[in-house]
Amino acid sequence: MWLPSALLFLSLPGCFTIRGPTSVSGTELGSVTVQCDYDAGWETNRKWWCRGKSWRYCKVLIRSTGTEQEVKAGRVSIKDNHRSHFFTVTMDKLRRDDANTYWCGIAKSGTDLGVQVQVTVGSGPTTCSWHL
Repeated sequence: MWLPSALLFLSLPGCFTIRGPTSVSGTELGSVTVQCDYDAGWETNRKWWCRGKSWRYCKVLIRSTGTEQEVKAGRVSIKDNHRSHFFTVTMDKLRRDDANTYWCGIAKSGTDLGVQVQVTVGSGPTTCSWHL
């Protein structure tokens, strides 16, 4: 059976340069932070976070600068930790429609590296006020 080389690479155990959680969850108006780990040697490559079920067509929401400087764009931020080899993505003020498939990625020449993360958003706490 023929597999494209990218799919073959992704299916081989032990070949991952980037790792992340399979899924994370948060509540409406809360936040969620995703930590994506990577192997040594990728510290100065730009990291990114994109949304969409398909790797090829996901929409990049934010990119790092290749440094450890935090970058913010709207309700999303990304920060790289070169010494510990991970970057974190935080999504704030979650809405129900933020629930989707996302990808942690590392930019490189050729095909970028990435790992899929499913984000779910549940109902936030209900507050009631009583007036006498």
